[in-house]
Amino acid sequence: MSWYEETLHDDLREKLRVSRVLYEGNTGLQHLVIFENPSLGRVMALDGVIQTTEADEYAYHEMLAHVPILAHGRVRRVLIIGGGDGGCLEEVLKHPIDRATMVEIDGTVIALAREHLSAICGAAFDDPRADLVVGDGAKFVQETDDRFDVIIVDSPDPIGPAEVLFGNDFYAGCRRCLAEGGILVTQNGVPFVQPDELRMSHARLSAIFRDVAFYLTVVPTYHGGHMTLGWASDMPAHRAVPLGTLEERHRSSGIETRYYNAEVHRAAFALPNFIRGMLATP
Repeated sequence: MSWYEETLHDDLREKLRVSRVLYEGNTGLQHLVIFENPSLGRVMALDGVIQTTEADEYAYHEMLAHVPILAHGRVRRVLIIGGGDGGCLEEVLKHPIDRATMVEIDGTVIALAREHLSAICGAAFDDPRADLVVGDGAKFVQETDDRFDVIIVDSPDPIGPAEVLFGNDFYAGCRRCLAEGGILVTQNGVPFVQPDELRMSHARLSAIFRDVAFYLTVVPTYHGGHMTLGWASDMPAHRAVPLGTLEERHRSSGIETRYYNAEVHRAAFALPNFIRGMLATP
């Protein structure tokens, strides 16, 4: 057996044992590999960076999807930018929504997730409420006439095709196509090793939205500890939903979760001081 070495960080390396390679190639946009690891199951990596694993994807996808949807309470339409592995789409579609639109720039990622990552995406891509768009998410939010109650940016780190999904124009486009009272959630990296990514997003989102915050999850595969997820809305009340209301919404949904619960939802917005310090205005 060989080893897969992640190359995201200049001064750190993470290695995963490869027991079997299921696919490796260049999609025309990025290098993609799907392999099996004895502990983590199937793993997908893009351009040298681990994206998801069967063993711990729930800690990421559940928090991306259920926090904004249950905080909002009346979600009918959801937009997912990125998320080609289908894990976020699957979690979103567990809710009684009308439509989930997913815009993924690389159609090969979707095709290979269907073939190799069914433990992550389930039957999400075949759900009649799923509207799959292979295209540029940054362009989509600038041009669509649709409005969404929740927008989830399930992107890689700001490298290569994903770099534009962390820019001012993109965030402004997201605000443009949010319905009144809508919520934007973003992937914002591991601040212990990626502090600049967090600071950049905080500054850019704060210039556009009334209420900007970050909340936490812990995904064992992502090196460096806490992972931050960005939160932006013009309705601060969504972050102050009482615990009892969240518990009732989760219970009524009938959704079984491995990471998310109402207490974790509320507590996730409590940030350690070292992360608070990164967000402090100079």
